[in-house]
Amino acid sequence: MSDDDLFARLRAYEGRPAGSGGGRDPVNATMIGHWCEVMGEAGPAYTGPDPVAPPAMLQVWIMAGLSGPGSAPGESGDSGVSRRSPAYDELFALLESAGCTAVVATDCEQEYVRLLRPGDVITFDSVIESVSPRKTTKLGTGHFITTRTEIRANGELAGTHRFRILKYAPVADPRPASAERPRPVINRDNAGFWEGVAAHKLLLQRCGECGTLRFPWLPGCGGCGSALWEAVEACGAGTVHSYVVMHHPPHPAFPTPYAVGLIELAEGVRMISNVTGIAPERIRIGMPVELEFVRAYGPADEQELPVFRAGVKT
Repeated sequence: MSDDDLFARLRAYEGRPAGSGGGRDPVNATMIGHWCEVMGEAGPAYTGPDPVAPPAMLQVWIMAGLSGPGSAPGESGDSGVSRRSPAYDELFALLESAGCTAVVATDCEQEYVRLLRPGDVITFDSVIESVSPRKTTKLGTGHFITTRTEIRANGELAGTHRFRILKYAPVADPRPASAERPRPVINRDNAGFWEGVAAHKLLLQRCGECGTLRFPWLPGCGGCGSALWEAVEACGAGTVHSYVVMHHPPHPAFPTPYAVGLIELAEGVRMISNVTGIAPERIRIGMPVELEFVRAYGPADEQELPVFRAGVKT
């Protein structure tokens, strides 16, 4: 099939429905409060005794859970679509038959018509608004697909949400996968930190004006903006504040599974590093850890990395 023939077939899907359905829950103050807390939004209109939903929450009310596509309004669905249309599936199947097997979200646009209030019942309808001509990107060659969703509250238009993806044929990477762990990027802003690592010291920055400790290293204080600072050595004790266990994607330099932790240091700042000395499934939030330095690039390599060893033995 030529590119022109494929594009003509793709264009035929413009204007056809992509899906429809209803929100899993009515607009409610609890979800508004959770969203505002996560986003750091403290506006009185959103946090008072009679809140309205922040306009940027528009898509929240139509997003589905993780339990898979549903078949009726209010059930879980892919990307919030409770009933996905056959036309949408056909469009994807056509692109995949042409080699466009990968997908990436690119951008979205929202238009707000009215505020949403607790108790509003949400419904929506989506349409395939446009399919672009063939485009070539660094990821690969494919077509941009834009869907437009009209979101209604109690049957009244509340806003529109345009969501754009690129469905593409991925470019094969001709380079063989390197088994070497990627090296840290050292520049003038963080060179002092890596000099400390070479000396087996974990150095933090302390603002010369307000005394705030910070990590990672930055040229200025995030609190007062001062460019004055001094380096102070951390004691090396910490706890696991949060963590993830990586299983995918595979990489020859990182045998899976391995744990990446957000470590809260005794000094009060947090840093990301590997958690070692324990099976990943045994890591727990709040677990004490201790700093150690490892040669991650082989015994003959001088480059070392700071990691945190769990105090619990496997």
